[in-house]
Amino acid sequence: MQIEDFPVEIVRSDKRVRTVSASIRDGKIIVLAPSYISQAELDKIVAQLRHKLVRKHKRANGQNGDLDLQTLAEALNREFFEGKLRWQSIRWVSNQNTRFGSCTPAEGTLRISDRLKTTPLWVIKYVVVHELAHLLEGNHGARFWALANRYPLTERARGYLMALGLEEDGS
Repeated sequence: MQIEDFPVEIVRSDKRVRTVSASIRDGKIIVLAPSYISQAELDKIVAQLRHKLVRKHKRANGQNGDLDLQTLAEALNREFFEGKLRWQSIRWVSNQNTRFGSCTPAEGTLRISDRLKTTPLWVIKYVVVHELAHLLEGNHGARFWALANRYPLTERARGYLMALGLEEDGS
């Protein structure tokens, strides 16, 4: 269920004097409100608070949070590797704090750091192409960079990641 579809539970209180607040708990939007506010006024405030919570949730989880990496990798494989590459899995992971991605060529597994969900799509595409290239070349030598540089925004994406501190210069 998406946050936009969460049910709203309103908790009115005589102790609450001025403010209306909202939070997400157990798949519900919990709204705390003074008891004196009319239902019409509260409906308007709840709509605004829901909108803010949705925006905050999307910002926290990144605009690319629902991106299907398998579909993206298949498209990039066709575009930059003539569809010749094969892998077992590609998925978002939350345990990569010093890397943006990893590839284990022997197992055919690709992992993309979920910290990249907040970056532009063209940066994620670069990271996926970078990891796909490792299926052919395990190191960061000249042959690897010839493969990775097939993606036209490689240099720009690397600069973006360097600015975020996610890519080391010259790797």
